[in-house]
Amino acid sequence: MTSMNAEIPQTFSGGSGTINVDALKSSIDASFGETMARLKALVAIPGIAWPSFDPAELERSAEAVAALVRQSGFGDVQILRCDKADGTPGGPAIVARRVAAPGKATILLYAHHDVQPPGDVTLWDTEPFVAEERDGRLYGRGAADDKAGIMAHLASYAAVTQVLGDDFGLGVTLFFEGEEEAGSPTFRTFLETHRELLEADVIVVADSSNWKVGVPALTTSLRGLVDGTFEVRVLDHAVHSGMFGGPVLDAPTLLSRLIATLHDDDGNVAIEGLVARDDVVEDVDEEQYRADASVLDGVRLAGSGSIASRLWTKPALSIIGIDAPAVDVASNTLLPAARAKFSLRLAPGQDPDAAMDAVGRHLEAHAPFGAKVTFVPGERGNAFSTDTSSAAARIAMWALGEAWGVPAVEMGIGGSIPFIADLTETYPDVQILVTGVEDPDSRAHSANESLHIGDFRNAVLAEALMLARLNMEGL
Repeated sequence: MTSMNAEIPQTFSGGSGTINVDALKSSIDASFGETMARLKALVAIPGIAWPSFDPAELERSAEAVAALVRQSGFGDVQILRCDKADGTPGGPAIVARRVAAPGKATILLYAHHDVQPPGDVTLWDTEPFVAEERDGRLYGRGAADDKAGIMAHLASYAAVTQVLGDDFGLGVTLFFEGEEEAGSPTFRTFLETHRELLEADVIVVADSSNWKVGVPALTTSLRGLVDGTFEVRVLDHAVHSGMFGGPVLDAPTLLSRLIATLHDDDGNVAIEGLVARDDVVEDVDEEQYRADASVLDGVRLAGSGSIASRLWTKPALSIIGIDAPAVDVASNTLLPAARAKFSLRLAPGQDPDAAMDAVGRHLEAHAPFGAKVTFVPGERGNAFSTDTSSAAARIAMWALGEAWGVPAVEMGIGGSIPFIADLTETYPDVQILVTGVEDPDSRAHSANESLHIGDFRNAVLAEALMLARLNMEGL
């Protein structure tokens, strides 16, 4: 965690004029009630890109976002999609453009309108798709991840165009994806198909987190990701546990033994060949981490090295699903097969293909009691790191600090946004900024997802300041 705020002057004037920061604040505050109302309306639409959910709701989400984009002053608004590898249509993306004035840069503002499934609704304190304000936060699925990102883009654009008027010449492209939570299966194809339409000098991805409530951050590194499934099979079919149990172990037991080999006794990932580093500049406070992650009292943290490195620059493997009969329907049989799904976060610098191969080798080498292990690779995505000395990054750090009133920090994120690697490969000269509207207690992907309303307002102001300064100074 490092601060760059002091490296940029706090005055906001340049060769092409001076920006009235108070006017931007006033514009944002005057329309903030409407901004929140629009966000709540978006939260009410359960647009989920998974094949097991109603695709009509995802289409409704896209149409609602497109309508908001048109209301924001964009005339060229399209809903676009590409086909998946199996020929089925991908999620609907909204793309809108404002062409740059001569000599001005173009900035692409990214967010996604699809959301995670609600999961077990009994774990929610409120209805997942009914936005509710409580104690300074807005609760609801997608309130933080990532419909707030969409509204931050639209609200900041509205403020800066209102205040600057004809003096605003920056080119602005909006790209609101519709399948991010499903792994962005057509993202690369979409970029290749619409390469010229989406070309920009700066890309802002509003899909990350801040350091904590009241302290903004620019995300400078993300872990990569591979996932997949593995099955352990020991019998041709199920047999009576009393008649045959003893000489042979059931598949769930053997699956458990295989899963246990994936970590060492300290909780470090035990798969050979994975990149791991412990070179972070600042550490994460253990007490704060325990509170943010809701770790129960007495539970020992896993792994070795600094907590920040365990979160940002070392691999992390989780078992996110197991196929075996539920306890309520279990019978006295030796089960022939059991299956698990893993999610492996990769340190920056790790090749995803090499990581996937390493997982396969490990599972094969550690097959318990000679059981048949079948490994099925899944998705894979690259890690990300950015050059914070770029002009865009320096302006972003200044804008964040100005909006929050405290110095902005650089931070890594343990999560993954694999499509960012596609952006860097498709547009190698672009400057990518990963910003966020979330905080450590937003609980994205979990029950009771929420958005800190005060920090959301600050995020809108920060982006408006960034747009204004890029318009004034260029890159």
